[in-house]
Amino acid sequence: MSTLPKKVVMATGNPGKIREIARLLDGRGVEIIAQSEFGVADADETGTTFAENSLIKARHAAAATGLPAIADDSGLAVDALGGAPGVYSARYAGPECDDEANNDHLLAALEGVDDRAAAFHCVATYIEPTGEAVVAEGVWRGSILHARQGDGGFGYDPLFFVPDCGCSSAELPPEEKNRRSHRGQALRKLVELIRQKYA
Repeated sequence: MSTLPKKVVMATGNPGKIREIARLLDGRGVEIIAQSEFGVADADETGTTFAENSLIKARHAAAATGLPAIADDSGLAVDALGGAPGVYSARYAGPECDDEANNDHLLAALEGVDDRAAAFHCVATYIEPTGEAVVAEGVWRGSILHARQGDGGFGYDPLFFVPDCGCSSAELPPEEKNRRSHRGQALRKLVELIRQKYA
Protein backbone atom coordinates (compact mmCIF):
# COMPACT_ATOMS: atom_id res chain seq x y z
CA MET A 1 0.00 0.00 0.00
CA SER A 2 1.41 3.42 -0.96
CA THR A 3 1.62 6.15 1.64
CA LEU A 4 1.17 9.90 1.50
CA PRO A 5 4.41 11.78 0.78
CA LYS A 6 6.07 13.32 3.86
CA LYS A 7 6.65 16.65 2.15
CA VAL A 8 4.63 18.52 -0.46
CA VAL A 9 5.63 21.86 -1.96
CA MET A 10 2.91 24.49 -2.44
CA ALA A 11 3.38 26.62 -5.55
CA THR A 12 2.79 29.88 -3.72
CA GLY A 13 4.34 32.19 -1.17
CA ASN A 14 0.90 33.04 0.24
CA PRO A 15 0.86 31.97 3.92
CA GLY A 16 -2.96 31.85 3.91
CA LYS A 17 -3.00 29.18 1.20
CA ILE A 18 -0.28 27.21 3.02
CA ARG A 19 -2.33 27.23 6.25
CA GLU A 20 -5.51 26.25 4.42
CA ILE A 21 -4.04 23.19 2.70
CA ALA A 22 -2.08 22.21 5.83
CA ARG A 23 -5.30 22.31 7.86
CA LEU A 24 -7.04 20.05 5.32
CA LEU A 25 -4.17 17.54 5.54
CA ASP A 26 -3.87 17.82 9.33
CA GLY A 27 -3.12 14.54 11.08
CA ARG A 28 -1.82 12.91 7.90
CA GLY A 29 1.86 13.50 8.65
CA VAL A 30 2.35 15.69 5.58
CA GLU A 31 4.50 18.82 5.78
CA ILE A 32 3.41 21.60 3.39
CA ILE A 33 6.30 23.86 2.37
CA ALA A 34 6.08 27.06 0.32
CA GLN A 35 8.09 27.01 -2.91
CA SER A 36 9.68 30.28 -1.79
CA GLU A 37 11.46 28.36 0.99
CA PHE A 38 13.34 26.51 -1.75
CA GLY A 39 14.12 29.76 -3.57
CA VAL A 40 11.70 28.83 -6.37
CA ALA A 41 10.36 31.85 -8.27
CA ASP A 42 6.80 32.04 -9.56
CA ALA A 43 6.14 30.31 -12.87
CA ASP A 44 5.15 32.33 -15.93
CA GLU A 45 1.37 31.91 -16.19
CA THR A 46 1.11 31.54 -19.95
CA GLY A 47 -2.06 29.40 -19.97
CA THR A 48 -5.39 30.58 -21.34
CA THR A 49 -7.45 28.70 -18.72
CA PHE A 50 -7.33 28.27 -14.94
CA ALA A 51 -6.59 24.56 -15.46
CA GLU A 52 -3.60 25.28 -17.71
CA ASN A 53 -2.11 27.82 -15.31
CA SER A 54 -2.65 25.57 -12.30
CA LEU A 55 -0.80 22.73 -14.07
CA ILE A 56 2.02 25.05 -15.21
CA LYS A 57 2.58 26.23 -11.63
CA ALA A 58 2.45 22.72 -10.15
CA ARG A 59 4.86 21.29 -12.76
CA HIS A 60 7.25 24.19 -12.22
CA ALA A 61 7.35 23.67 -8.43
CA ALA A 62 7.70 19.88 -8.71
CA ALA A 63 10.49 20.11 -11.32
CA ALA A 64 12.41 22.70 -9.29
CA THR A 65 12.21 20.83 -5.98
CA GLY A 66 11.87 17.15 -6.89
CA LEU A 67 8.88 16.96 -4.55
CA PRO A 68 5.15 16.46 -5.16
CA ALA A 69 3.51 19.86 -5.61
CA ILE A 70 0.13 21.52 -5.20
CA ALA A 71 -0.88 24.64 -7.13
CA ASP A 72 -4.09 26.49 -7.78
CA ASP A 73 -5.22 29.14 -10.19
CA SER A 74 -8.35 31.16 -9.74
CA GLY A 75 -10.22 34.21 -10.86
CA LEU A 76 -13.53 35.91 -11.49
CA ALA A 77 -15.67 35.31 -14.57
CA VAL A 78 -18.51 37.75 -15.29
CA ASP A 79 -21.24 36.46 -17.63
CA ALA A 80 -21.97 39.82 -19.29
CA LEU A 81 -18.26 40.29 -20.03
CA GLY A 82 -17.89 36.95 -21.80
CA GLY A 83 -16.08 35.42 -18.83
CA ALA A 84 -13.68 38.32 -18.26
CA PRO A 85 -11.58 39.12 -16.35
CA GLY A 86 -10.94 35.34 -16.13
CA VAL A 87 -7.27 34.33 -16.04
CA TYR A 88 -6.38 38.04 -16.09
CA SER A 89 -8.27 38.74 -12.83
CA ALA A 90 -5.15 39.77 -10.89
CA ARG A 91 -4.03 42.17 -13.63
CA TYR A 92 -7.38 43.23 -15.12
CA ALA A 93 -6.59 46.95 -14.93
CA GLY A 94 -2.96 46.44 -16.00
CA PRO A 95 0.14 44.48 -14.90
CA GLU A 96 1.12 46.91 -12.13
CA CYS A 97 -2.39 47.58 -10.81
CA ASP A 98 -3.73 46.66 -7.37
CA ASP A 99 -7.09 45.34 -6.12
CA GLU A 100 -8.58 48.83 -5.94
CA ALA A 101 -7.77 49.56 -9.58
CA ASN A 102 -9.09 46.15 -10.68
CA ASN A 103 -12.36 46.75 -8.83
CA ASP A 104 -12.70 50.21 -10.37
CA HIS A 105 -12.06 48.73 -13.83
CA LEU A 106 -14.72 46.08 -13.28
CA LEU A 107 -17.30 48.63 -12.13
CA ALA A 108 -16.57 50.75 -15.19
CA ALA A 109 -16.90 47.73 -17.51
CA LEU A 110 -20.33 46.96 -16.02
CA GLU A 111 -21.62 50.53 -16.09
CA GLY A 112 -25.27 50.39 -17.20
CA VAL A 113 -25.30 46.57 -17.30
CA ASP A 114 -28.25 44.91 -15.53
CA ASP A 115 -27.16 41.26 -15.78
CA ARG A 116 -24.35 41.12 -13.25
CA ALA A 117 -24.17 37.34 -12.72
CA ALA A 118 -20.64 36.12 -12.03
CA ALA A 119 -18.67 33.26 -10.55
CA PHE A 120 -15.32 32.74 -8.91
CA HIS A 121 -13.49 29.72 -10.36
CA CYS A 122 -10.56 27.78 -8.93
CA VAL A 123 -8.65 24.81 -10.33
CA ALA A 124 -6.27 23.01 -7.95
CA THR A 125 -3.64 20.52 -9.13
CA TYR A 126 -1.53 17.94 -7.29
CA ILE A 127 1.38 16.56 -9.28
CA GLU A 128 4.10 13.99 -8.64
CA PRO A 129 7.66 14.59 -9.89
CA THR A 130 6.87 11.76 -12.38
CA GLY A 131 4.21 13.97 -13.95
CA GLU A 132 1.18 12.05 -12.67
CA ALA A 133 -1.48 14.59 -11.67
CA VAL A 134 -4.91 14.90 -10.08
CA VAL A 135 -7.09 17.96 -10.60
CA ALA A 136 -10.11 19.44 -8.80
CA GLU A 137 -12.31 22.46 -9.47
CA GLY A 138 -14.47 24.75 -7.39
CA VAL A 139 -17.08 27.29 -8.55
CA TRP A 140 -18.73 29.96 -6.38
CA ARG A 141 -21.66 31.73 -8.06
CA GLY A 142 -22.94 35.18 -7.19
CA SER A 143 -23.24 38.61 -8.78
CA ILE A 144 -21.38 41.90 -8.98
CA LEU A 145 -22.56 44.77 -6.79
CA HIS A 146 -22.77 48.38 -7.97
CA ALA A 147 -20.44 49.53 -5.20
CA ARG A 148 -18.03 47.99 -2.71
CA GLN A 149 -19.39 46.47 0.51
CA GLY A 150 -17.27 45.31 3.44
CA ASP A 151 -13.56 45.55 4.17
CA GLY A 152 -12.60 41.88 4.62
CA GLY A 153 -11.05 39.51 2.13
CA PHE A 154 -9.09 40.69 -0.90
CA GLY A 155 -9.35 41.00 -4.66
CA TYR A 156 -12.93 41.31 -5.88
CA ASP A 157 -14.48 40.27 -2.53
CA PRO A 158 -16.02 43.72 -1.83
CA LEU A 159 -17.94 43.56 -5.15
CA PHE A 160 -18.94 39.88 -5.08
CA PHE A 161 -22.47 39.46 -3.71
CA VAL A 162 -23.29 36.08 -2.14
CA PRO A 163 -27.08 35.53 -2.52
CA ASP A 164 -27.34 32.86 0.20
CA CYS A 165 -25.78 35.20 2.74
CA GLY A 166 -27.27 38.51 1.58
CA CYS A 167 -23.89 40.23 1.72
CA SER A 168 -20.61 40.59 -0.11
CA SER A 169 -17.79 38.08 0.19
CA ALA A 170 -15.83 40.81 1.99
CA GLU A 171 -18.48 40.86 4.74
CA LEU A 172 -18.27 37.14 5.51
CA PRO A 173 -16.23 35.85 8.49
CA PRO A 174 -13.03 34.18 7.17
CA GLU A 175 -14.09 30.66 8.19
CA GLU A 176 -17.47 31.05 6.46
CA LYS A 177 -15.82 32.43 3.34
CA ASN A 178 -13.35 29.50 3.23
CA ARG A 179 -16.20 27.04 3.66
CA ARG A 180 -18.11 28.45 0.69
CA SER A 181 -15.39 29.77 -1.59
CA HIS A 182 -14.20 28.41 -4.91
CA ARG A 183 -10.72 27.85 -3.49
CA GLY A 184 -12.02 26.08 -0.39
CA GLN A 185 -14.17 23.80 -2.59
CA ALA A 186 -11.31 22.99 -4.96
CA LEU A 187 -8.76 22.30 -2.23
CA ARG A 188 -11.13 20.09 -0.24
CA LYS A 189 -11.91 18.06 -3.38
CA LEU A 190 -8.20 17.85 -4.19
CA VAL A 191 -7.31 16.60 -0.71
CA GLU A 192 -9.99 13.92 -1.00
CA LEU A 193 -8.57 12.82 -4.37
CA ILE A 194 -5.06 12.69 -2.86
CA ARG A 195 -6.36 10.59 0.05
CA GLN A 196 -8.04 8.20 -2.39
CA LYS A 197 -4.86 7.99 -4.47
CA TYR A 198 -2.86 6.87 -1.43
CA ALA A 199 -5.58 4.81 0.25
